[in-house]
Amino acid sequence: MSDGLRIRLDRTLCDGFGICAKHAPGYFSLDDWGYASLIGDGTVPEKDRDAVMRALLDCPVHAIIYMGEHRPSDDTAVHQEAHEVPEPEPKTDDNEAISGFVR
Repeated sequence: MSDGLRIRLDRTLCDGFGICAKHAPGYFSLDDWGYASLIGDGTVPEKDRDAVMRALLDCPVHAIIYMGEHRPSDDTAVHQEAHEVPEPEPKTDDNEAISGFVR
């Protein structure tokens, strides 16, 4: 079960359209020049999900980044470690390059 979603605002991408503050004023504020700031830590409860997702989807410069679902921590949960899979070695015959070009 999800405890809401997490977002991040990349202020370097913001062009000051203000659509985010229109859709989700509780999560985005505009500075004196019209550029957005994120209110809070980016955690959005389920009840506000629709408004924040509308702001995310309507942002013309994609400055709002979806970070995934926030899941409550549970000490009994099984955590899997990420294992890195090595890249396969390319196979070449004599002087034949990977692309098939032969000298």
